Amino acid sequence: MTKKTKSVAAGFGLLLTAMIWGFAFVVVKNSLNTMPPIYMLAIRFSIAVLGLCLVFHKKLKQINLELIKMGAIPGAILFLGFMTQTIGCQYTTAGKNAFLTAVYVVMVPFFNFMINRQKPDKFSVAAGFVAIVGIGLISLNGNLSINVGDVLTLICGVFFAIHIVFIERYITDNDPIVLVIIQMATAGLLSWLTAPVFEGSFPVEVFDLKMVASMLYLSIFSTMVAYLLQTIGQKYTPAPITALLLSMEAVFGVVFSAIFLKEIITIKMFFGCAILLFAIVMAETKFDFIRRVVGSCGKKHALSSEQGTSQKKRSK
Repeated sequence: MTKKTKSVAAGFGLLLTAMIWGFAFVVVKNSLNTMPPIYMLAIRFSIAVLGLCLVFHKKLKQINLELIKMGAIPGAILFLGFMTQTIGCQYTTAGKNAFLTAVYVVMVPFFNFMINRQKPDKFSVAAGFVAIVGIGLISLNGNLSINVGDVLTLICGVFFAIHIVFIERYITDNDPIVLVIIQMATAGLLSWLTAPVFEGSFPVEVFDLKMVASMLYLSIFSTMVAYLLQTIGQKYTPAPITALLLSMEAVFGVVFSAIFLKEIITIKMFFGCAILLFAIVMAETKFDFIRRVVGSCGKKHALSSEQGTSQKKRSK
């Protein structure tokens, strides 16, 4: 397989990842009608950890106390992010849940500055202001109020942003798959410990074929398969293009919600989503992909001019 073929295949893999994550919002919204949110997370993380351990069992030998400490903190933050996101989805639409979750992309540079003292660039600062406009259009009602589901979803974005900053600190010198296993195991354990306190006994009666299919989708496809596709795709795709393709998760979330849940997208929400997507692309890519295209076209034009000049000289 040529380098170009690998790059194209990786791009499709990343886009498929975004689609899988986008459809997950529909699955979560449907499942919340019968399955309590924290128990849903407990099952999701448990199956995902089991699957990862089966696939990467050789890597489990690397786990030690130091790695457990490194993975436990971001694992706890990951749990808080998924918990606020999933509970938030109970009180808002799946489409809004998808787009407001994606705001973590814009938040990352600012938390990186607070925690790691790395100053955000001008694109990140501009994206932050643009994102506020988009969030307002998506979330605010006519009387400028905001519902609890949207607030919880925005809080989940904060946790996801902090999670990324912590991962960046630990990922350089450690195996990312091992850290992911420890994080998911931590999130799963916290889910099982927290669920009985807030949601009572385990809801055995809600399990039917549809619920089993939903849990398997969230655990295997939305967690395991999507993570593997992302990891492989990033190996053969430039970071700005990777970010651009993965940011389509929010778009797929809105589209699938409209198709399968019959959610109505108002004109105000549409413009809010468009503005927020613009902010996400700005923060993640710095518009490098545009500069590359323009630069490539400029080189081709220059080369074509040089060839034309050389041909004229030869004809003389």
